[in-house]
Amino acid sequence: MTGQYYGNQLLRSGGSSALNFGEAQGTNSNRDYIFKASLSLKELKESRVNLKILTKVNYGNEKRRALLLNEVEQLIKIIATIIKNKKK
Repeated sequence: MTGQYYGNQLLRSGGSSALNFGEAQGTNSNRDYIFKASLSLKELKESRVNLKILTKVNYGNEKRRALLLNEVEQLIKIIATIIKNKKK
């Protein structure tokens, strides 16, 4: 039950992150872009927590979880760098 709940949360946070980043790409100002990209970053961090919880409860395929966690970590670094560069 716990694994299924956090798996569903992972789907929501991952989808929300992608949608927010898509919205960021359509903004007209750096301020709006940073705001939307920051929302995307927040959702990616939530996805990371969900994956760590799923790992603790040993839910799903271990290799797939590790792959997804690695991808989330890379995306967090990328979005954080984009936000940092936009603030310059």
